[in-house]
Order: sequence, then structure tokens, then C-alpha cells
Amino acid sequence: MKIRTQANAALTQLAELIEPLSMAVLTVTDDDDARSSCRLTPLEMDSTGGLWFFVDLRSPMVEHMSSVELAFGAAGRSTCVWLSGRGEVTDDPARIARLWTASAAPCFPDGPRSPDLLLLKVVAGTAEYWDAPNARLVDLFAPAAPVAARSQIGLGSHDAFSGLSRRSPQLTLR
Repeated sequence: MKIRTQANAALTQLAELIEPLSMAVLTVTDDDDARSSCRLTPLEMDSTGGLWFFVDLRSPMVEHMSSVELAFGAAGRSTCVWLSGRGEVTDDPARIARLWTASAAPCFPDGPRSPDLLLLKVVAGTAEYWDAPNARLVDLFAPAAPVAARSQIGLGSHDAFSGLSRRSPQLTLR
């Protein structure tokens, strides 16, 4: 994922947390309050903190972007990041071409000009992260660790951010 220079310290810290995380799960809520999720590969975090992904125009999730959640993680990593915000879709051909990656080809075989290819920008309002660098050791020795240390251990760090986004003009399809 490409990370641009961020506008403030909170977004910079968020960018540092998610940069090594190679997978995100997007969750949307439809009009009947039913939730749907799908796995996405992050492409870029722009200079305003917007997170960009390729999505398929035919996905019913595209119609429910007013309130979204993203969970980031990666196999073998102890950091998890959760974001809540809104999603915006666009078919901007210049941005699609700039963000195109060969790993998107199986889903969009016509490349950047695939007729169903859209970009999703997630604008986060709030975020939380959990980082437990010693989580594997704590899991392994979980029953004995607090007794031996005579205190809780391995909780790692947790923090929350709010007010991450400033309202920007809504993206539109061409």
C-alpha cells in the first residue's frame, strides 16, 4: 500500500499502524440493518487519510457506503486496526490507472479499463488499534504468565482516534 504524507499526527500514527497490514475487511449495513463483509486489499492512504480500494460495480455493497467499518490485520502480526466512517465510490480513470496493480487482474481481467471496476475511498471518522507485540508468548504461557509476573501482562497498547476526517466534496461517478 502506498502511504502519502498525512495532514496531522493522528493520521500519521494511523498510517504507520496500517502500512504493514496487507488485508482489510469492509463491513457495510444495508437498509434492513443486515451486515455484509468482504475482503479488500488496500491500495493507498492519501494525504487526507482516505483509504483506497478496488471494488466491483456489481457488488450490492456499493449501494450502502454511507456508514462503513474497516478492520485491518495480517497473518503473523499482532496489530489490529478498526476504522469507522463513510465510503465513496468513483470511476476516475486517471486514479484507477495510477493505483492499478497486477494483483487486481484476476478480479478485473480487462485491466484498468474493466467496465465494472470502481474505486472505493473510505474516509474514517474514528479509529482504534490494538497492538500486543508479545501476544504469541502470552498465548503460549497464558495460564502461568500473570502468576509468575504477579500482574497482568501482554495487554499491549490500545488507543482511539476521533475527528479524523474533514468533510470534503463527495466523489461522484462519471
